[in-house]
Amino acid sequence: MFTEDYEPKEVGGRAVARELCDWAEAAILTFICVVLAFTFVARLAGVSGDSMLPTLEDNDRLIITRLGGDFAQGDIVVVTNPDRLREPLVKRVIATEGQTIDIDFAAGAVFVDNYELYEPYISEATAQRNDMLFPQVVPEGHIFIMGDNRNNSLDSRDMRIGMVDNRDVLGRAIYRVFPHRRVGRP
Repeated sequence: MFTEDYEPKEVGGRAVARELCDWAEAAILTFICVVLAFTFVARLAGVSGDSMLPTLEDNDRLIITRLGGDFAQGDIVVVTNPDRLREPLVKRVIATEGQTIDIDFAAGAVFVDNYELYEPYISEATAQRNDMLFPQVVPEGHIFIMGDNRNNSLDSRDMRIGMVDNRDVLGRAIYRVFPHRRVGRP
């Protein structure tokens, strides 16, 4: 006798083929979701060098995203510009459009709109001058970036980098995923 719950079993190779198709379908959908997430939501970026010490170390891996609106003072961002840079830079946003940036190199202090920044994240006071003259007003659609290791950082103080166009920002760092001993918000 058959009951309503009875489902006939597939025989032989058809059952194996159906199982393989189900697994392949799941793998393809997972792959598509991961690609879409890393294309439109987040991506991985690596830190190269020691310009962000002590906050980030060489070979740290970060999840970055373009979601969340404009970049804010204090954000850690990854920037690129094929005309000026050989590889992406990981730096901190110091000033945004319309703000005035000034640096007192003798005192090692950074000022934004005439207020000295409180920067507990830097390794030492700002003494490296480079070739940009201060004060500077950040143009519309741009940011001014600096590394946390101020005296060992190629950043906006150097005219080769200068003010960074927001379109050249790959994303804002939201999470460190490697090394495992330092996982968490950068």
